Amino acid sequence: MIFFTLGLVCDLQAQTVRGQLLDRGGNFVNAHGAGIMQYQGTYYLFGEIKTGKTWLVAGQQWEDYRVPAGGVSCYSSKDLKHWKYEGVALKPSTGDTSKDLDTGRVIERPKVIYNQRTNKFVMWMHIDKKDYSYSQSGVAVSDRPQGPYRYLHSLKPNGNMSRDMTLFQDGDGRAYLIYSSEQNKTMQVCLLSNDYLSPTTLYRRILIGRNREAPALFKSGQKYYLITSACTGWSANAAFYAVADRPLGPYKVIGNPCRGTGSGLTYNAQSTFVLPSPGKPGQFIFMADRWNKLDLPKSDYLWLPLKVASGKVVIDGN
Repeated sequence: MIFFTLGLVCDLQAQTVRGQLLDRGGNFVNAHGAGIMQYQGTYYLFGEIKTGKTWLVAGQQWEDYRVPAGGVSCYSSKDLKHWKYEGVALKPSTGDTSKDLDTGRVIERPKVIYNQRTNKFVMWMHIDKKDYSYSQSGVAVSDRPQGPYRYLHSLKPNGNMSRDMTLFQDGDGRAYLIYSSEQNKTMQVCLLSNDYLSPTTLYRRILIGRNREAPALFKSGQKYYLITSACTGWSANAAFYAVADRPLGPYKVIGNPCRGTGSGLTYNAQSTFVLPSPGKPGQFIFMADRWNKLDLPKSDYLWLPLKVASGKVVIDGN
């Protein structure tokens, strides 16, 4: 069964999305740089709200297109097909650019996990100034999966720069913050505290000298796989993946997981999250953004089946 809606193609068997995604109200899902958390039989989708006029930040060495920071949205679904808008999970502020959540700042790549010890839902995100000179990770907390979330603060984990990021929660309950660091020259993986609200001093530098961003970490069997993109601004490039025996690494770079037409540009998309397919060991959903750099609110989505077989990751875009 296939639905077509204004450029959206949604294969309900494989949870494949190409283009715009509609919620139950018929509105476009506004959740970019997204992640999904499953809690008590419901999937919760969190992402950046992108609205307003796109402009180019002057003086940058890359195409630093921006819109006002819109905060973080939340949508819920029982089946990954039909999405209910739950509202703004984390609201921005206005009129004070010294505040992390001001609309003149940057709020990117929000991810949420549930802490069974504290019964709290914890959100981490990339917090920055419009020129990326701030480079910190922000944290917020809520009693409910859909929020509202109470913003706590931002920080540099162990004094290190933090840009594009993701969260990973292992089966033993430990959680990790993964982020681009050192002007994107490396990535770092940092173990979070037991309450998930702060970084510990246990971290590792990985992908040293690789200049990678847009991390998405997942586990299959006893291995950990990390998909990233190159640093080409809003323009697409080839993804690659690395594998490790532990979340902290060391990681071995394997290569591009994408196959078929468009694989050299990740099908004109950039990785944001990998979600296990319900009841299908070794099968996942690769989630990515298709950025429209000149009109960022018109950016849309790409969700594709991802398989791990014999230790190899394959994303088939055909």
